[in-house]
Amino acid sequence: MLHAVAAGIIRRKKRQARRTPGAHPSRSAIFDAIDRPAYLLIWIFGAYLAFAPLLLKVHAGPTADFARAALAKLFDAGIFATVFWLCLRTARVADLALEHWAARSPGILEEFFGPLLGEALEALVPVVGVLLALPLLGLPPAYHDLLAKATSLMIIGAVSWFLFRSIASGRDLVLARYNIALADNLRARVVHTQVRVITKSLYVGIGVLTIGCALMEFSEVRHVGASLLASAGILGVVGGLAAQSTLTNLFAGFQLAMAQPIRLDDVVVVEGAWGRIEEITLTYVIVHVWDDTRLVVPLSYFITKPFQNWTRTSSNIMGQVHFWTDYTLSVDELRPVVERIVTACPLWDRRFWNLQVVEADQTAMQLRILATASDSSRAWDLRCKIREEVLAYLQKRSPAPLPRVRAEIARAVGGAGNAAAHDSSAPCSEKP
Repeated sequence: MLHAVAAGIIRRKKRQARRTPGAHPSRSAIFDAIDRPAYLLIWIFGAYLAFAPLLLKVHAGPTADFARAALAKLFDAGIFATVFWLCLRTARVADLALEHWAARSPGILEEFFGPLLGEALEALVPVVGVLLALPLLGLPPAYHDLLAKATSLMIIGAVSWFLFRSIASGRDLVLARYNIALADNLRARVVHTQVRVITKSLYVGIGVLTIGCALMEFSEVRHVGASLLASAGILGVVGGLAAQSTLTNLFAGFQLAMAQPIRLDDVVVVEGAWGRIEEITLTYVIVHVWDDTRLVVPLSYFITKPFQNWTRTSSNIMGQVHFWTDYTLSVDELRPVVERIVTACPLWDRRFWNLQVVEADQTAMQLRILATASDSSRAWDLRCKIREEVLAYLQKRSPAPLPRVRAEIARAVGGAGNAAAHDSSAPCSEKP
C-alpha cells in the first residue's frame, strides 16, 4: 500500500513538472532520482516489520540471538545501500541543475564553476553519504580504527580529485579562449605553453601531497619517515646527485614557461633539424620534424645551447634563394624576370622581394633572391618555386649564363712541343 501511494504521488509530481511551461529540468529529475530508492526503503522496512514478530516467537538461545543479529545487520546494510544509492542519484540531479544554471547565465564564472561544482558534488556527495551511513552498520569497536583510516583516505582522495578537476577545468577554460590554429597565433602559443607547463607542475605537486597525506595516516609509515629524516643529510646528497638532470629539466621548464624562448607550434631549427614544437613536458620537448619524425630534446637544451626560433615574435619570415651564374649574365635583364616570377606566385605575401649580387670570385658571381612569406611553410614552398622558375629561364636562354670554368693553354716552344700542343687541345677550352 505504501509503495502504491508513493508511486502515485511521484508520478503525479513528475507529470506536473513536465507540463509546466518553462519549468526547470531538475524538478522532474529530482523525482526520477528519489523514486526507486524510496520504493526500496519502503520494502526494507516492510520486510523488517514482517520478520521481526516471527523472531519474537523463537525461544531464547544461540539460534534466536544469531537470527535477530543477522536480521538487524541485514536491515542496517539495506539502509546503508539505499542511502548511498540516493546520494549518487541526487548528486546527478544537482549536476544537471548547475549545468542548466551555467547555460542560462553565460559568463566566465558560470562557465567555470557550473561544471566544476557539478562534478565535485558527484564525487563528494557519495563520500558524505558513506560517512553518514557507516554508523548505521553498528560495527564492533575493533573496527573503528580501520573505519577512521578508510574514511580519511576517502576524504583525501576526494579532495585531491577535486583539485585535479579544478586545475583541468581552469586549463580548458583558458585554452578555449586562445585558438592556436589561427594564422596569427603568437599570443595563443604563449598562453598554451605557460598554461600546459604550469598545469603539469601543479599535477605533480598535488600528487606528491596526496601520497604524503595518505601515508601519514599509518603509524608504521610515520616511524619509517622519522628514521629517514635522521639520515636526511646523506639521503639529500645522494638524492641530489641522482636527480641532478631531472631537477635541471624541472627548473628549465619553469624558465621556459616564464621567459618563453620557445612556445607550442614554434618553428625551430635544433641540431640541424627543421620542425615545430609539438609538445612540452616537464622534462623534454617533442619537435615534429618536417619529415614526420620526432626529435626528443631535454628541456635544459633550450636554456643552455643556441638554437633557431623562426617564429619568436612573428610568423612572417623572409626566404632566400642563391644562384651561381656566369659573368656574361646581365643582372638588369634578369631582375624583371624575377619580379614576374615572385609577383605571380600566390605564396608571396606582397611585403618585399629583391635581387642582388652578393658575391663574386674568379669563376662566377653569386645572386641572391629575397622574398617574404606569411609563415615558414609557405616560405619554403616559395623558395622552391622561385628556384625552379629561375633555373628554367636560364636553361631556356642557353647554357651561357650557367657557371663555367675557363682555361688558357699556352703553346710550348719547339717542334715536339708544338706538335704535342697542337695534337692535345685547342687554344681555349671550356668546361661546363
